Amino acid sequence: MQIETRRRIADLTSNILNPFSVSLVIILLLSFKSTSTTPDALRWALILIAVSILPIFSVMVYLVRRGRLDGFFTDVRRQRTRVYLLAVAWAVIAGVIITCLGAPSVLIATFVAGLSAVIVFTCINLFWKISLHIAFVAASAAVLGILYWPIGMVSLVFLPLMGWARIEAGHHSVAQVATGAVLAAGIAVVAFYLFGLF
Repeated sequence: MQIETRRRIADLTSNILNPFSVSLVIILLLSFKSTSTTPDALRWALILIAVSILPIFSVMVYLVRRGRLDGFFTDVRRQRTRVYLLAVAWAVIAGVIITCLGAPSVLIATFVAGLSAVIVFTCINLFWKISLHIAFVAASAAVLGILYWPIGMVSLVFLPLMGWARIEAGHHSVAQVATGAVLAAGIAVVAFYLFGLF
């Protein structure tokens, strides 16, 4: 396969399995897993999307349009720190909101895992660039493996695909991809264990 074709496939993979789209899928799956009726699942999914994804997405659109970010998933470490800090602040706010609204423990555990991961990644980003794309895929695979065992383990197929895509596109090294995957999955597993979810 030619280098240009491989690069295109890698970019397409990264764009399709970006953190926002992965988050949407996970929110839907976890909302259905943690509630007993479809209306409840849809209600929680909409609440979570409204308080977690839409605000961050909107701010990032604004920052990109104003030229304060090179792109949605910038490679510039200094710019990534801003995004991480925004994500930490908003995750705290969103976590408080969904807790006050009485969210199921699965959803709260997911927020705790996400907040913990973003804090760790923010600290790492001060001196090293770690792959957020692979982190979302790895944490999602871990959570789906726990909650939808054994069928949830099928989601593991996306890990090597995303890892290859980030390396092939030149965004991350093997070490950055591996570290992102291991840390994110580990944090998710610990959070779900502490919440007594497995």
